[in-house]
Amino acid sequence: MLDILIPAFNKTIIMVLFSTIFSLILGFVPAIILIVTAEDGLKPNKVVYKVLNYIVNILRSFPFIILIVSIVPITKFIVGTSIGTTAAIVPLTIAAAPFVTRVIESALKEVDNGVIEAAKSFGASNTQIIFKVMFKEAVPSIISGLTLIIITIIGYSAMAGTVGGGGLGDVAVRYGYQRYQTDIMIVTVILLIVIVQGLQSLGNYLYKKLS
Repeated sequence: MLDILIPAFNKTIIMVLFSTIFSLILGFVPAIILIVTAEDGLKPNKVVYKVLNYIVNILRSFPFIILIVSIVPITKFIVGTSIGTTAAIVPLTIAAAPFVTRVIESALKEVDNGVIEAAKSFGASNTQIIFKVMFKEAVPSIISGLTLIIITIIGYSAMAGTVGGGGLGDVAVRYGYQRYQTDIMIVTVILLIVIVQGLQSLGNYLYKKLS
């Protein structure tokens, strides 16, 4: 059983780790643009805000299993294949990125407007306000939101396993479902629960610490 579960566990960690990193990179820039161009932002721009807001909403509304299939050509172009752990990172990243955008945007919106006005009165530039004031105030909320996103990615990674993505989801389907090996299914579920609980506890700890 260990020969089956350990490689699958490692693949799941790889998928979740790299998908989280790449989705943070992809989701960060749109979040900043949305905050800056919002009606009450530092540089309001209705056209840019509405277009970007619409795109984020479309990407966020895609069911993950449909997204995997629909972007197969893009996945093949980026990594050269549509099957395997590396290939699964592409749809996982694209699925998670709009959620990252919303998490960061919401966290920055929660920053007290009085703090922003105080920074302006001291002559702070827009860049300084965003990165040295708003982000500093929003870190706990961002951490809390990202914890939920990582847990969602873990769920998506299990789903990716059903279509050749590898990892614990693949093991659960091939051995637990198709071969009726209930013991492997149970251990797989327990592993996923332990991972999720561990991440949630870490997220709660960091939130309290940073708050």
